[in-house]
Amino acid sequence: MSRDDPALAPGDRMTTEMPHLPAPNFTHLRAMTDRLGVWEHSQLSRPRLEHGFCTDDNARALVVVSRQASSDSTLADLAAIYLGFLIEARTTTGGFHNRRSAQGVWVDEIGSDDSQGRAWWALGAVTRHGYEPWMRRAGAAAFDECSTFDSTHLRSNAFAVLGAVDLLAVEPSHAKALDLLARTSLVLANAVRSRIPWPEIRLTYDNARIPEALIAAGAAVRDKRMIDMGVRLLERLLWVETDGDHFSFTPVGGWQTGEVRPGFDQQPLEAAAMAEACYRAWTVTGNAVWRVRALRSAHWLMGRNDTGAVLYDARTGATCDGLMADSVNENRGAESTLAGLAILQIAAACFDKSPTTATR
Repeated sequence: MSRDDPALAPGDRMTTEMPHLPAPNFTHLRAMTDRLGVWEHSQLSRPRLEHGFCTDDNARALVVVSRQASSDSTLADLAAIYLGFLIEARTTTGGFHNRRSAQGVWVDEIGSDDSQGRAWWALGAVTRHGYEPWMRRAGAAAFDECSTFDSTHLRSNAFAVLGAVDLLAVEPSHAKALDLLARTSLVLANAVRSRIPWPEIRLTYDNARIPEALIAAGAAVRDKRMIDMGVRLLERLLWVETDGDHFSFTPVGGWQTGEVRPGFDQQPLEAAAMAEACYRAWTVTGNAVWRVRALRSAHWLMGRNDTGAVLYDARTGATCDGLMADSVNENRGAESTLAGLAILQIAAACFDKSPTTATR
């Protein structure tokens, strides 16, 4: 794809200045974390201990904190907790539990496909970005000891793709990561080819992870056709989820053609997926429009959205659980808080690095 900057659409003309975007603040994440891991839910800002922990959120936490810890050693202890959670989540058959009680007891035999994919992603991320050498070694060892990933679910495969790509950035000839990348990216590519313009009838959750994974996989194996497929899919999602100068994300109940927009409650998870997908597209294609779009996700978090509500608390680093029609969901659980931190990491990266040197 050309590195020339394309003409910007009306929604792409917002300022790319940084002053109104705060830096990631990990205070609330620390408050949501104990010696076992990050608690899943909160009542306002207080952890709801009765809901326990999950691999999904501890994997998300390891991805986010591993990226940040490379420049902030004060977060290394959090990374160690989340990595320990994932290692302890492994089952005797090489998969991962997902649900863990407040007392530390695993309460399922095997986790969902998404939790498996996210665990693979987190292990790849800590292998690539882990602050301490032992973290990188432990992540790589756990990755090697996992059972074969096999799922028909698109997002689960997308998460696994991202983990394989991270590990291959460290060890390009890693056989298990290459095999994982080939199988999971094929699932995504086949789905995209089978149904145009989007591989599903209904948008659901973490939608931008599918095009991001295709772009990442294509870049890892130098497959321009796969990159182009991912970019086209991301363009389609942007068309659906843009209203004027701001994002209007798919609500928690999903959306399909013919349904009313905007929909609520919109989740920070969607904004994080979009930010990371657009950032990936910028670093792979070099087209500056993707940088603008990545930053638009951060502005959504800070109030450039369907209602003008701010979801991120710069003082604590907490992110509200959803954008409602007349308010915000004032609970600040792990998923949303980690999404807010990821969005602001991407915003910072858009200003820290050029597309030819930026890494993920």
